[in-house]
Amino acid sequence: MPYAACAFDTLRVSQPCLCVFMFSVQRQAEILRIVRANQTCTISELAETFAVSDETIRRNIRPLIADGLLVKVHGGIMLPDRLDEAPFQRRMMHNRDAKQAIASCVVELVKEGDSLILDGGSTCVHIAEALRSHSRLTVVTNSAEIARILAPCSDNRVFLAGGELRPDDSASVGESALAFIRQFHVRFAIVSVTAIDADGRFMDSLPADVAYSLAAFAQAEQRIVAADHAKFGHSALVHAFGADAFDLLITDQAPTPALGQIFAAAGLDVRLPRFLMTENC
Repeated sequence: MPYAACAFDTLRVSQPCLCVFMFSVQRQAEILRIVRANQTCTISELAETFAVSDETIRRNIRPLIADGLLVKVHGGIMLPDRLDEAPFQRRMMHNRDAKQAIASCVVELVKEGDSLILDGGSTCVHIAEALRSHSRLTVVTNSAEIARILAPCSDNRVFLAGGELRPDDSASVGESALAFIRQFHVRFAIVSVTAIDADGRFMDSLPADVAYSLAAFAQAEQRIVAADHAKFGHSALVHAFGADAFDLLITDQAPTPALGQIFAAAGLDVRLPRFLMTENC
Protein backbone atom coordinates (compact mmCIF):
# COMPACT_ATOMS: atom_id res chain seq x y z
CA MET A 1 0.00 0.00 0.00
CA PRO A 2 1.42 3.42 -0.88
CA TYR A 3 2.78 5.38 2.02
CA ALA A 4 0.15 7.72 3.47
CA ALA A 5 0.68 11.46 3.08
CA CYS A 6 1.88 13.14 6.25
CA ALA A 7 1.13 16.45 7.91
CA PHE A 8 4.00 18.07 6.02
CA ASP A 9 1.86 17.90 2.86
CA THR A 10 -0.35 20.66 4.30
CA LEU A 11 2.42 23.25 4.66
CA ARG A 12 1.82 26.48 2.84
CA VAL A 13 2.81 26.60 -0.81
CA SER A 14 4.74 29.78 0.00
CA GLN A 15 7.33 27.56 1.68
CA PRO A 16 7.97 24.96 -1.04
CA CYS A 17 11.67 24.43 -0.30
CA LEU A 18 11.05 23.91 3.41
CA CYS A 19 8.19 21.55 2.64
CA VAL A 20 10.30 19.39 0.30
CA PHE A 21 13.17 19.34 2.78
CA MET A 22 11.01 18.33 5.74
CA PHE A 23 9.18 15.66 3.76
CA SER A 24 12.50 14.26 2.53
CA VAL A 25 13.85 14.13 6.09
CA GLN A 26 10.73 12.35 7.31
CA ARG A 27 10.98 9.84 4.46
CA GLN A 28 14.62 9.19 5.34
CA ALA A 29 13.63 8.49 8.94
CA GLU A 30 10.95 6.08 7.77
CA ILE A 31 13.39 4.37 5.40
CA LEU A 32 15.74 3.76 8.33
CA ARG A 33 12.86 2.33 10.36
CA ILE A 34 11.85 -0.03 7.52
CA VAL A 35 15.40 -1.28 6.96
CA ARG A 36 15.89 -1.84 10.69
CA ALA A 37 12.67 -3.84 10.80
CA ASN A 38 13.35 -5.90 7.66
CA GLN A 39 17.17 -5.98 7.87
CA THR A 40 17.44 -5.23 4.16
CA CYS A 41 15.26 -3.70 1.44
CA THR A 42 15.31 -3.11 -2.32
CA ILE A 43 15.00 0.25 -4.03
CA SER A 44 11.87 -0.87 -5.89
CA GLU A 45 10.18 -1.98 -2.66
CA LEU A 46 10.81 1.40 -1.06
CA ALA A 47 9.61 3.25 -4.16
CA GLU A 48 6.37 1.27 -4.10
CA THR A 49 5.92 1.83 -0.36
CA PHE A 50 6.23 5.61 -0.67
CA ALA A 51 4.57 5.85 -4.11
CA VAL A 52 7.58 7.66 -5.57
CA SER A 53 10.12 6.89 -8.29
CA ASP A 54 13.24 4.76 -7.82
CA GLU A 55 15.34 7.88 -8.46
CA THR A 56 13.59 9.74 -5.62
CA ILE A 57 14.46 6.90 -3.25
CA ARG A 58 18.07 6.94 -4.45
CA ARG A 59 18.26 10.68 -3.70
CA ASN A 60 16.79 10.07 -0.24
CA ILE A 61 19.25 7.34 0.69
CA ARG A 62 22.44 9.01 -0.57
CA PRO A 63 22.89 11.12 2.60
CA LEU A 64 22.14 8.07 4.76
CA ILE A 65 24.81 6.09 2.93
CA ALA A 66 27.26 9.00 3.14
CA ASP A 67 26.69 9.19 6.90
CA GLY A 68 27.30 5.46 7.30
CA LEU A 69 23.74 4.76 8.45
CA LEU A 70 23.05 2.47 5.50
CA VAL A 71 25.17 0.45 3.10
CA LYS A 72 24.33 0.09 -0.59
CA VAL A 73 24.21 -3.40 -2.05
CA HIS A 74 23.16 -4.45 -5.55
CA GLY A 75 19.60 -3.23 -6.02
CA GLY A 76 19.02 -2.32 -2.39
CA ILE A 77 20.29 -1.23 1.00
CA MET A 78 21.06 -2.82 4.34
CA LEU A 79 22.35 -1.86 7.75
CA PRO A 80 26.15 -1.65 8.13
CA ASP A 81 26.24 -4.35 10.79
CA ARG A 82 24.81 -6.85 8.28
CA LEU A 83 27.89 -6.77 6.05
CA ASP A 84 29.21 -9.80 7.90
CA GLU A 85 26.22 -11.93 6.87
CA ALA A 86 26.82 -15.13 4.92
CA PRO A 87 27.43 -14.80 1.17
CA PHE A 88 24.34 -16.94 0.54
CA GLN A 89 22.13 -14.34 2.22
CA ARG A 90 23.59 -11.68 -0.05
CA ARG A 91 22.85 -13.92 -3.06
CA MET A 92 19.26 -14.20 -1.86
CA MET A 93 19.00 -10.42 -2.15
CA HIS A 94 20.90 -10.15 -5.45
CA ASN A 95 18.40 -9.78 -8.33
CA ARG A 96 15.63 -10.75 -5.94
CA ASP A 97 12.85 -9.36 -8.15
CA ALA A 98 14.10 -11.42 -11.08
CA LYS A 99 14.29 -14.60 -9.00
CA GLN A 100 10.80 -14.04 -7.66
CA ALA A 101 9.53 -13.56 -11.22
CA ILE A 102 11.10 -16.90 -12.15
CA ALA A 103 9.49 -18.46 -9.08
CA SER A 104 6.08 -17.21 -10.22
CA CYS A 105 6.58 -19.04 -13.51
CA VAL A 106 7.47 -22.26 -11.70
CA VAL A 107 4.36 -21.95 -9.54
CA GLU A 108 2.23 -22.01 -12.70
CA LEU A 109 4.08 -25.05 -14.02
CA VAL A 110 4.04 -27.20 -10.87
CA LYS A 111 0.61 -28.58 -9.96
CA GLU A 112 -0.87 -29.78 -6.67
CA GLY A 113 0.51 -33.22 -5.83
CA ASP A 114 3.53 -33.01 -8.15
CA SER A 115 6.97 -34.39 -7.28
CA LEU A 116 10.19 -32.47 -7.78
CA ILE A 117 13.88 -32.22 -6.95
CA LEU A 118 15.26 -28.81 -6.00
CA ASP A 119 18.88 -27.85 -5.49
CA GLY A 120 20.10 -25.49 -2.78
CA GLY A 121 20.73 -22.38 -4.90
CA SER A 122 19.23 -19.02 -3.96
CA THR A 123 16.86 -19.09 -6.96
CA CYS A 124 15.48 -22.45 -5.83
CA VAL A 125 14.97 -21.09 -2.31
CA HIS A 126 12.82 -18.32 -3.84
CA ILE A 127 10.96 -21.03 -5.77
CA ALA A 128 10.35 -22.94 -2.54
CA GLU A 129 8.93 -19.79 -0.95
CA ALA A 130 6.54 -19.38 -3.88
CA LEU A 131 5.48 -23.04 -3.66
CA ARG A 132 4.10 -22.50 -0.15
CA SER A 133 0.76 -21.97 -1.89
CA HIS A 134 0.78 -25.56 -3.18
CA SER A 135 -0.17 -28.70 -1.29
CA ARG A 136 0.58 -32.42 -1.44
CA LEU A 137 3.98 -31.84 -3.04
CA THR A 138 6.72 -34.45 -2.83
CA VAL A 139 10.00 -32.55 -2.63
CA VAL A 140 13.49 -34.03 -2.70
CA THR A 141 16.26 -31.57 -1.89
CA ASN A 142 19.75 -31.22 -0.51
CA SER A 143 18.85 -27.86 1.05
CA ALA A 144 18.01 -27.67 4.73
CA GLU A 145 16.54 -24.21 4.09
CA ILE A 146 14.15 -25.50 1.41
CA ALA A 147 13.15 -28.39 3.67
CA ARG A 148 12.41 -25.91 6.45
CA ILE A 149 10.23 -23.82 4.12
CA LEU A 150 8.16 -26.61 2.57
CA ALA A 151 7.98 -29.37 5.18
CA PRO A 152 5.38 -27.60 7.38
CA CYS A 153 3.07 -26.77 4.43
CA SER A 154 -0.18 -28.49 3.47
CA ASP A 155 0.36 -32.27 3.34
CA ASN A 156 3.77 -31.97 1.68
CA ARG A 157 6.31 -34.77 1.89
CA VAL A 158 9.89 -33.52 2.00
CA PHE A 159 12.94 -35.77 1.67
CA LEU A 160 16.22 -34.19 2.72
CA ALA A 161 19.48 -35.63 1.36
CA GLY A 162 22.20 -36.31 3.89
CA GLY A 163 25.89 -35.63 3.51
CA GLU A 164 28.37 -32.91 4.39
CA LEU A 165 26.44 -29.73 5.18
CA ARG A 166 27.98 -26.59 3.73
CA PRO A 167 28.03 -23.74 6.26
CA ASP A 168 27.22 -21.09 3.63
CA ASP A 169 23.93 -22.31 2.13
CA SER A 170 23.03 -25.28 4.39
CA ALA A 171 23.13 -27.64 1.40
CA SER A 172 24.41 -31.19 1.72
CA VAL A 173 26.96 -32.34 -0.82
CA GLY A 174 28.98 -35.43 -1.57
CA GLU A 175 28.38 -38.98 -2.73
CA SER A 176 25.86 -39.75 0.03
CA ALA A 177 23.65 -36.87 -1.13
CA LEU A 178 23.86 -38.09 -4.72
CA ALA A 179 23.07 -41.68 -3.74
CA PHE A 180 20.06 -40.44 -1.80
CA ILE A 181 18.40 -38.57 -4.68
CA ARG A 182 19.05 -41.46 -7.07
CA GLN A 183 16.37 -43.41 -5.18
CA PHE A 184 13.60 -41.17 -6.48
CA HIS A 185 11.69 -40.72 -9.71
CA VAL A 186 10.12 -37.26 -9.95
CA ARG A 187 8.18 -35.19 -12.45
CA PHE A 188 10.49 -32.14 -12.30
CA ALA A 189 14.15 -31.55 -11.54
CA ILE A 190 14.74 -27.81 -11.01
CA VAL A 191 18.29 -26.59 -10.59
CA SER A 192 20.16 -23.29 -10.76
CA VAL A 193 23.50 -22.34 -12.29
CA THR A 194 26.15 -19.71 -11.65
CA ALA A 195 26.57 -18.50 -15.24
CA ILE A 196 25.68 -19.07 -18.90
CA ASP A 197 28.54 -18.11 -21.18
CA ALA A 198 28.40 -16.61 -24.66
CA ASP A 199 28.65 -20.09 -26.22
CA GLY A 200 25.55 -21.27 -24.37
CA ARG A 201 27.45 -23.38 -21.86
CA PHE A 202 25.87 -23.62 -18.43
CA MET A 203 28.48 -23.10 -15.72
CA ASP A 204 28.77 -23.58 -11.97
CA SER A 205 31.22 -22.58 -9.28
CA LEU A 206 31.66 -25.98 -7.63
CA PRO A 207 31.98 -29.51 -9.05
CA ALA A 208 29.71 -30.79 -6.25
CA ASP A 209 26.84 -28.63 -7.51
CA VAL A 210 27.33 -29.87 -11.07
CA ALA A 211 27.22 -33.48 -9.86
CA TYR A 212 23.99 -32.80 -7.99
CA SER A 213 22.34 -31.14 -11.02
CA LEU A 214 23.25 -34.01 -13.33
CA ALA A 215 22.04 -36.59 -10.81
CA ALA A 216 18.77 -34.68 -10.43
CA PHE A 217 18.27 -34.56 -14.22
CA ALA A 218 18.68 -38.33 -14.42
CA GLN A 219 15.76 -38.86 -12.02
CA ALA A 220 13.23 -36.51 -13.64
CA GLU A 221 10.68 -36.55 -16.44
CA GLN A 222 11.25 -32.85 -17.12
CA ARG A 223 14.60 -31.15 -16.53
CA ILE A 224 14.55 -27.43 -15.76
CA VAL A 225 17.17 -24.75 -15.18
CA ALA A 226 16.07 -21.58 -13.36
CA ALA A 227 18.46 -18.69 -14.10
CA ASP A 228 17.94 -14.93 -14.09
CA HIS A 229 19.20 -12.68 -16.89
CA ALA A 230 22.29 -11.61 -14.92
CA LYS A 231 23.73 -15.09 -15.56
CA PHE A 232 23.80 -14.56 -19.35
CA GLY A 233 27.15 -13.84 -20.95
CA HIS A 234 29.25 -14.80 -17.93
CA SER A 235 31.51 -17.71 -17.11
CA ALA A 236 32.27 -19.73 -13.99
CA LEU A 237 34.79 -22.31 -12.86
CA VAL A 238 33.09 -25.54 -13.99
CA HIS A 239 31.32 -26.40 -17.25
CA ALA A 240 28.15 -28.10 -16.02
CA PHE A 241 26.25 -29.03 -19.20
CA GLY A 242 25.08 -27.75 -22.56
CA ALA A 243 21.68 -26.52 -23.71
CA ASP A 244 20.87 -30.01 -25.04
CA ALA A 245 21.14 -31.59 -21.57
CA PHE A 246 17.76 -30.40 -20.29
CA ASP A 247 14.29 -29.42 -21.46
CA LEU A 248 13.32 -25.97 -20.19
CA LEU A 249 15.08 -22.74 -19.20
CA ILE A 250 13.00 -20.43 -17.02
CA THR A 251 14.37 -16.90 -16.91
CA ASP A 252 13.12 -13.35 -16.38
CA GLN A 253 14.36 -11.77 -19.62
CA ALA A 254 14.73 -13.06 -23.15
CA PRO A 255 18.30 -14.18 -23.92
CA THR A 256 20.37 -12.35 -26.49
CA PRO A 257 19.68 -13.26 -30.14
CA ALA A 258 22.96 -15.20 -30.29
CA LEU A 259 22.10 -17.27 -27.21
CA GLY A 260 18.55 -17.66 -28.50
CA GLN A 261 19.87 -19.25 -31.68
CA ILE A 262 22.06 -21.64 -29.69
CA PHE A 263 19.14 -22.66 -27.49
CA ALA A 264 16.82 -23.12 -30.45
CA ALA A 265 19.37 -25.30 -32.26
CA ALA A 266 19.60 -27.47 -29.14
CA GLY A 267 15.82 -27.79 -28.93
CA LEU A 268 15.74 -25.97 -25.61
CA ASP A 269 12.46 -24.35 -24.62
CA VAL A 270 12.84 -20.91 -23.00
CA ARG A 271 10.01 -19.65 -20.84
CA LEU A 272 9.40 -16.20 -19.35
CA PRO A 273 6.91 -15.25 -16.62
CA ARG A 274 3.45 -14.68 -18.09
CA PHE A 275 3.32 -10.95 -17.31
CA LEU A 276 6.62 -10.39 -19.12
CA MET A 277 5.40 -12.26 -22.20
CA THR A 278 2.29 -10.09 -22.22
CA GLU A 279 4.37 -6.91 -22.03
CA ASN A 280 6.52 -8.05 -24.96
CA CYS A 281 3.56 -8.83 -27.24
